[in-house]
Amino acid sequence: MTVREDAVRRPDGTEGIYGVVDKPDYALVIPLDGERVHLVEQFRYPLSMRRWEFPQGTAPDRADSDPAELAARELREETGLRAGSLTEIGQLDVAPGLSSQRGRVFLATELTEGEHEREHTEQDMTSAWFPRGEFEAMIARGEITDAQSVAAYTLLLLHEHAQPI
Repeated sequence: MTVREDAVRRPDGTEGIYGVVDKPDYALVIPLDGERVHLVEQFRYPLSMRRWEFPQGTAPDRADSDPAELAARELREETGLRAGSLTEIGQLDVAPGLSSQRGRVFLATELTEGEHEREHTEQDMTSAWFPRGEFEAMIARGEITDAQSVAAYTLLLLHEHAQPI
């Protein structure tokens, strides 16, 4: 990640500074098996608490990576799951007033279980399956607050709504 300050000229002609956090794009994966979703939980240092969220991450060392390949890698690393089908269902901007980071959201189905391949920084991570109703209740209770996970779930609902009946 890098932080920069850009000199800007506003529409009214005044000058100012705009701070930007540049981070690489990420992939977020919604592992779905029938009426269950798979989540990961880890300690989030800036919040000083553990949080449940969908598997997500960036390529190592700011490398460019095919978004679908990145999604498959994050899913495998964080959960041990392998997807027989991986479908891109949308794109998210993390904090467009502050950061250049963007993410692609993938739906992972036809899942098979295996061993996770977590990075050293993810050694405290756990993962588990949750019924969708429980996942939604966790959002309502404020137990899931990761904006990307909540927004990605909305993309899933829209994707499902658009499917032929």
